[in-house]
Amino acid sequence: MKPEKNIHFSFNCAIEGFLWAVRTQRHMRYHCIIAVGVVLAGLIFKVSALEFILLVFGVVLVLFAELINTACEALVDLVSPDFHPLARRVKDVAAGAVLLVSVGAAIMGYLILAGYVFRSAGDGNDFLLTGAPPGELAILSLLTVILLVVLLKAWAGRGTPLEGGMPSGHAAFAFSVATSVALAAVGSVVTLLVLALAVMIGHSRVYMGIHSLHEVLAGALLGAGVTWALFLCFG
Repeated sequence: MKPEKNIHFSFNCAIEGFLWAVRTQRHMRYHCIIAVGVVLAGLIFKVSALEFILLVFGVVLVLFAELINTACEALVDLVSPDFHPLARRVKDVAAGAVLLVSVGAAIMGYLILAGYVFRSAGDGNDFLLTGAPPGELAILSLLTVILLVVLLKAWAGRGTPLEGGMPSGHAAFAFSVATSVALAAVGSVVTLLVLALAVMIGHSRVYMGIHSLHEVLAGALLGAGVTWALFLCFG
């Protein structure tokens, strides 16, 4: 067989693998649709060459992580067709890698495109890649709160990431957002409405028996306290 045929065969196998992942994996299809939307947004807003490179890099990184996750799942199913705790952990860790890369790519996309979107909306924002995007402190506060919730839940060792455990992630998320809105000085009516919504979210976690009252209070204090502290230091 000639070298050219070997190269052609290798490319064909690689493309078939990608197409199989898109055809069989729902999340892969979602990532591809979002990737097309991000690239089109970059073209529509005429982002700079560096910004476009970063957008493409984020897209490629997410698709790469999803392909690795799919390959790990297929290999685990082949090696361990029956349920095994370690097989589950392999799949969970691989999926966690995809989640981590997706969150990082989403932050990168926001930092690049937010200024263009808000500037197009007519708010006069002249954000560039080296400037501060709209609402950057609220977003960073929210991410900090989420990371602290994950660390505390891992340390406590109770509940699941989305249900139960110390502290309540939903309450922390809701009160972080409410605190950001309050500190943004958008008006007392809007602040009270958002605060009421945060209280309702916390109450629902207790009412449904997912969290105890002190877990919800801990989440609320964490979300509000960390957000307030970051605004105080950097706002």
